[in-house]
Amino acid sequence: MVAENRIVVKVGSSLLVNEEHLTPSYAFIHGLLGDIAALRKEGKEVVLTSSGSVALGLGLLGADPAEAGVQDKQAAAAVGQPFLLNVYKQVATEYGFDIAQVLITAEDLENRRRFLNTRNTITRLLERGILPIVNENDTVTTEEIRVGDNDRLAAKVGQMLMASKLLILTSIDGLYDRNPEEEGAQFVEKVHDVAEYLEVTKSTSSLGSGGMMTKMQAANMAQNAGCATLIAKGEIDRPIQAVLSGERRYTECVAETDPASSWAVWLTDRLNMAGSITVRNNPARDIRSGEIGVRAQDVASIQGDFGKGDVLHIFDEDGLEVARGLTNFGSQEALILALNQDKTPKELLGYKASDVIINQKNLILLEERHLNWDQPVDDVLQVDEVSLD
Repeated sequence: MVAENRIVVKVGSSLLVNEEHLTPSYAFIHGLLGDIAALRKEGKEVVLTSSGSVALGLGLLGADPAEAGVQDKQAAAAVGQPFLLNVYKQVATEYGFDIAQVLITAEDLENRRRFLNTRNTITRLLERGILPIVNENDTVTTEEIRVGDNDRLAAKVGQMLMASKLLILTSIDGLYDRNPEEEGAQFVEKVHDVAEYLEVTKSTSSLGSGGMMTKMQAANMAQNAGCATLIAKGEIDRPIQAVLSGERRYTECVAETDPASSWAVWLTDRLNMAGSITVRNNPARDIRSGEIGVRAQDVASIQGDFGKGDVLHIFDEDGLEVARGLTNFGSQEALILALNQDKTPKELLGYKASDVIINQKNLILLEERHLNWDQPVDDVLQVDEVSLD
């Protein structure tokens, strides 16, 4: 059930950090935490997802954001994170509340047990009256295993906590039907299907890692969990309150009126693709009808080096995504089963098991509400063409 009093606020680097000097924007941070203090007095539970640590760290290290590599950004995060948290701590103290740092990696969100542990920690902080400030742990992440942007990170936190609203504060006042610098660009007040706007939102900011496209992807994740997303310009004066009261315009990505279960939302809304399986078209039809899971005999190809318990994307032979589900086997075991259907799993693997790679109960069929992923074309092993000799 959606928690109506729970709000996730995401703030980007462009608002928190002076782009020229790479120093904290103290005036904005005062306005931000002042609004959070007011919401807390109204009985709202607020979680802040904050960018800014890498940008501040680059300033401290004297590095150019445009030329910084992965190791530069990891070092910058290590330097910038305590600096940023110290600023938040000082300002929050003025408003009479305390803060906590919650650093998250993609694995904390993609692995079910770690996801639940993270949820329990943030929930306990809220129960104790402490403001959780969430950020990706950029010091230990690499391009291959990172969330990549705090828009989707904030949406996953919103899903995790069953928040009623996700407020994304950025440097623009919302979504436009094209580049807002183009003549005739129209402001979009409400969005029901974010897929309609993905092509016109491909841009990123110089300081941050996201743009309007990641905000649309985040909004879709939030929608599926029954959480409305508000995208608005972050002003120094009442950056949150003016949006929630309707005094400042924003784009609303409307929440689904019939949200999926917490389990289904976690399983279907992925940050990274662990791997995929292409099934033959006839069993794909049976999977779509809810009759079967994914069996070894159904597999046409396997992609990715995945492990047991990873969430896989299931495609048909036409390249259409059918479902997502938890695999019972790693990629090598799944390939062995698919290649040797005349032998039992015990003969092939050395232990007793079913030849069902993904059980039907661990499979979620995709609906129109979901954003489909493209079928991978690299590192694909075609079952009919592979030999284990």
